[in-house]
Amino acid sequence: MSETRVALELDDIQRGVLSPRPTPYAATYLVFRVDNRAHGRELMRRASAGVTSAADSVSPQQTWVSVAVTCRGLEALGVPSASLETFAWEFRQGMAARARALGDDGESSPEHWEAPLGTPDVHVVLAAVAPDVAGLEAAVDRASLAYDQLTGVTPIWRQDCYALPTEAEHFGYRDGVSNPAIEGSGIAGSNRLEAPLKAGEFVCGYRDEIGGIQLPQPEVLGRNGSYAIFRKLHQDVAAFRSYLRQAATGPEDEELLAAKIMGRWRSGAPLALSPQHDDPALGAAPGRRNTFRYAREDPAGFITPGGCHIRRANPRDASVAGEVRLHRMIRRGAVYGPPLPDGDLEDDGVDRGLMFTFIGAHPGRQFEFVQSQWMNDGVFFGAGAAKDPITGSHDGSGRFTIPWRPVRRRLPPLTRFVITRGGEYCFLPGLRALRWLGDLGD
Repeated sequence: MSETRVALELDDIQRGVLSPRPTPYAATYLVFRVDNRAHGRELMRRASAGVTSAADSVSPQQTWVSVAVTCRGLEALGVPSASLETFAWEFRQGMAARARALGDDGESSPEHWEAPLGTPDVHVVLAAVAPDVAGLEAAVDRASLAYDQLTGVTPIWRQDCYALPTEAEHFGYRDGVSNPAIEGSGIAGSNRLEAPLKAGEFVCGYRDEIGGIQLPQPEVLGRNGSYAIFRKLHQDVAAFRSYLRQAATGPEDEELLAAKIMGRWRSGAPLALSPQHDDPALGAAPGRRNTFRYAREDPAGFITPGGCHIRRANPRDASVAGEVRLHRMIRRGAVYGPPLPDGDLEDDGVDRGLMFTFIGAHPGRQFEFVQSQWMNDGVFFGAGAAKDPITGSHDGSGRFTIPWRPVRRRLPPLTRFVITRGGEYCFLPGLRALRWLGDLGD
C-alpha cells in the first residue's frame, strides 16, 4: 500500500500517538485508581470530550492531553474478560510481571519501584503536554474537569517533566532525534532514507509490515488505539560522568568516548556524518542529523560502533539477525528532576532521569524485543552477551568494545547508569472507544 492509499482515521486517533511534541515543552503524567465503576466510566466520557485528535496536529497551541488505560483499568471499568483476552498478552500481564524479560533486576526490580507504579492500583494514565509550564497547568486545570467531583476516581501519582530548549537529557545528549515516518499520518519521519512504515505497526486496525492487523475486540474499542508503554528511568549522572573520566585519556578523548558510546555527539550530530568531531550545526538540523545508513559506509562499526546506543535501538540497514522494520517504534522521552551541575562527579542524592514512552501496536516484537534482544544482549550483531553501554542492565562485569585500528579498544567494566523506577503497559483508545467505555453497562 502506498502512502496515498492509506487513509488513517485521524479524527479518532489521540494526538499523542502520532504528533511530535513542541520544543521546548512541559509535560506531566497523572495516574488514577478507579474505585467506583460508574465514576470510572464517567471519567472516560468526560475525557473523550477533552482529548485532542490527531486531525488537530496543525493546531498552533501545541497543547494536548492523552488518556491511557491499563488492563487492570479496563477490568475496573467493566470490560468483559472475553474482550480483554483479545489484547496483547504482554499488556494483560503488566510491566511488573514482565520484569525479568525486560532486564529489570537488582536495583531495577519491581520491589524497588516507586509506589504505586507496577501495582494493580494503576488504572488510568493522563498525560498533558504544552509549550511551557503555564500552558501545562492550564491544560491540567481543564483536564481536571474530567475527574473533579468523581469520588470513585482517585489521583494516586504525578510526575512533572520538561524539555530544555537544547533538547538535552541529563547525560548531556540531545534527545528525540530519531522518529519513524508512518503511512497516512501526514508527518514526515526524521530519516529521509527510510521508507514510511505501515500504519498497522503503530495503530490498531490497519495492516502492518507483514500484512497482519492487530485489532482488540470489540472493534469499536480496539480500532485506532495504540499500546503505550511508559517507564520512569532514574539516571545516575555522577556515575556516568565518572566512568567517562576514568576511561578517557583527556577531555577531548572523553567527548569522543561519549560519542562512541551513544553513536552521536552530545549536540545530536551523528558519528555517521561527523566521525572526527562534534558539529553543533548538524546536530541542530532536523532534516540532516538523522539521514544516514550503516551498511555501505560502516559495516564493521569503525565509525559508529555496532554496540552503541543508537545503533542498537535502530540498526537501520546494518547486517543483523532479524528484520529491523518489524521492531521499529515511536520513542518519546521527557526529563524530570533538576540537572546535576556541570562538572560535578559526586551524586547529590536528587532523583533525576527520563519519563520514557514507547508507542506501537506490537508490544512484544517492538518494545520487549528491543529491550531484551538489542539493549540487553549482543547476539543479534555478533557481540555475545554484551549489553547497551548506557541503558543496559549491567552488573559490573560487562565491557564496551570500540572497533579501532590497529587494535580494538575495550573500556572498563560497566555499571548500571539507568535504573528503572517503575512503569506500566497501557492502551491509548481512540476517541470513539473512550465514548464506548463511558457508555458501558453492567
